[in-house]
Amino acid sequence: MLLIMIVQQLEKKSSDSLQQAYRYYSILSALNNLNLTEREIQLIAFMAVKGSISIMTNKEAFCELYGSSFPTINNIVSKLKQLKIFVKDNKDIIVNPLISLDFTKDVVLQIKLINEHGYETIEYVSKGVVNKEAESEIISTSEGY
Repeated sequence: MLLIMIVQQLEKKSSDSLQQAYRYYSILSALNNLNLTEREIQLIAFMAVKGSISIMTNKEAFCELYGSSFPTINNIVSKLKQLKIFVKDNKDIIVNPLISLDFTKDVVLQIKLINEHGYETIEYVSKGVVNKEAESEIISTSEGY
């Protein structure tokens, strides 16, 4: 039997660590069917970059940046604690360390979507670069094994 493996490499530049964190958590939400709202992803990204939302200056900064309110933050925190995206660290609410990255550095994701058929492998590689205008250049190569 024959299994075809598709490898796709995309590159996307971010203007800052907050934007990079937002993209990362958007991907996690989509892959795990979490159906997180834009505001929820914004809060996760903000906390991953700025630290605990339990700190009043961070809470105020989030509200100012996104036009949000303290009650909205509290509702989001409650939901994301139930999903284990936020955890308690002593008295502070933080992003779960299992999904918290240093967004000041480049992030490389390896996502493997497994479709089990028990086949031999043929690999198709697709490399793409996505620029700021969301245009993409795709270069494809393929190799059989």
